[in-house]
Amino acid sequence: MDSCEAGTVLDVLGIGFGPSNLALAVALEEHNAESAAAPPITARFLERQPRFGWHRGILIDDATMQVSFPKDLVTMRDPRSDFSFLYYLREKGRLVDFINQKTLFPLRAEFHDYFAWAADRLSHLTRYSAEVVAVEPVHERGEVHAFDVISDQDGRAVRRRARNLSIAMGLKPHLPPGAVLSGRVWHTSEVLPRIAERLASGEPVRRALVLGAGQSAAEVVGLMHRTFTEAEVCGVFGKFGYTPADDSPFANRVFDPAAVDVFYGAPREVKRSILDYHRGTNYSVVDLDLIQSLSSTMYRERLHGRQRLRMLNVSRVHDVREHAGGLDVTVEDLPTGRREVLAADVLVHATGYRPHDPAALLGEAAKFCLRDEEDALRVHRDHRIALAPQVKAGIYLQGATEHTHGLTSTLLSTVAVRAGEIRDSLLARRSPAVSS
Repeated sequence: MDSCEAGTVLDVLGIGFGPSNLALAVALEEHNAESAAAPPITARFLERQPRFGWHRGILIDDATMQVSFPKDLVTMRDPRSDFSFLYYLREKGRLVDFINQKTLFPLRAEFHDYFAWAADRLSHLTRYSAEVVAVEPVHERGEVHAFDVISDQDGRAVRRRARNLSIAMGLKPHLPPGAVLSGRVWHTSEVLPRIAERLASGEPVRRALVLGAGQSAAEVVGLMHRTFTEAEVCGVFGKFGYTPADDSPFANRVFDPAAVDVFYGAPREVKRSILDYHRGTNYSVVDLDLIQSLSSTMYRERLHGRQRLRMLNVSRVHDVREHAGGLDVTVEDLPTGRREVLAADVLVHATGYRPHDPAALLGEAAKFCLRDEEDALRVHRDHRIALAPQVKAGIYLQGATEHTHGLTSTLLSTVAVRAGEIRDSLLARRSPAVSS
């Protein structure tokens, strides 16, 4: 073990330090401060990035959050917390200015800065540039009371032992089958640094294609159109047009903390129905204001006889061939089957994200995880993975539980409440220390 933590058996070790585990770190820090007479919950959080970062590659300067600011790290759990977004604004001297904006939806870049501000306050709990490479069960008298987590830190293997793990690895970019990223073929997760590289190179962009029909796709279409002022920018998607997000008050109830209880206790077929009914709140949908802005831009360009913004709707990318001079992208019109080869300089896959598979991280420990008849992980209401009876340690899962806990699993809507639930579960399950 590393010199500063040798012999320590942590109560919980977090893998990944995005908003979910950041919210948990806040909940634990506040509990320890408020319960000075009781033994503290000992915790560490490992993050492979060199510093806090949350979707940095798509922090477009004018993009706003799609959840309201009270759904921050703490407010839904404890509105009195000094880790709230409003407290952050006061500390930064922008509270009055923000109130005067008369909005519930901050800029995404500002919310990222809020997260980084909170993470900086918890730096004593965090180890950056620490990529987890193995998780090993600690066997003792036929039972597993802890896990050893081995991380690579600057080429040095560091082992830490914990009675519980909190896995919050976030999402990984999803690409269509056969797609290969390159200097000309991007995913939205890297769009800002890729644009910066392109501008620095001085290479012109004459045509750019953006594949996808969701919020990120529409934002990138607008960004490419504004940035490359001589380029034709084409949105490519299978729909007739972008679909407005359903953010009406009744539909938004699916993101309430109470909705997690309803979803968790529902039969499997009801779970499927809820997910199908409410996909329009989150997946492949776009804010109406952005749809109208893009539509107005297209109309103005048609009026003035120079249309740079195009929508290739009811279409798909059939083939991509890269050569020294650029890309040849074959776009198929779905109703007719007609295919057109478009010469392009850039193709952006705005094709979303998928949760990381926790089993790949857990290695040998994965064999203790119980699965349902559809081979999905069984997860208790308190976000613990169901484990074999001989395992007395715990593994909490954040962000890959849509099948058990509903649509909020990968969203910010309930991170504060979920963090409190995991903290309370840790407290309820506390057991005597195991040897290190």
